[in-house]
Amino acid sequence: MADLLHSASIHLLRNAREADRASGLTPARLSALSVVVFAGPLTLGALARAEGVRPATMTGIVRGLEADGLVRRRPHGRDARSVLVEATPKGTRLLTRARKERIDTIAERLGDLSGDDLEALWRAGELLETRFARRPWQPVEDSSDAEANILATARARSKAP
Repeated sequence: MADLLHSASIHLLRNAREADRASGLTPARLSALSVVVFAGPLTLGALARAEGVRPATMTGIVRGLEADGLVRRRPHGRDARSVLVEATPKGTRLLTRARKERIDTIAERLGDLSGDDLEALWRAGELLETRFARRPWQPVEDSSDAEANILATARARSKAP
């Protein structure tokens, strides 16, 4: 089962990643921006650890995000030698749009599944979140109608006689 979940996860993310091109950011910058938006503000070192890269590499990524106006550095309140990286409103908007595009891409692929299959995937998603998520799932604020309609359709189909 773990092998199947691993394979399915890779394929799902590869398909979803196609939507990331519309953001105009490299995968490394988009990933770092996501960490800053959802876990920030945080130090460059913490961001580098979260992304699994060296601090020098993260410094370059953050410089690019700063040049695009997506993040800013501000003094660390408790450590005068350190700075915190935080998302700007522009960065938060871009990341929210990119996340929504990924979700819409996935929702399109699921749109023709039966209600029972959609309910099974919903339950599987809940189980995977409880096992692997570092923090609770947060729905996208401006979730697409397609995503909401898929779940509503699935629930209606599963209750039909």
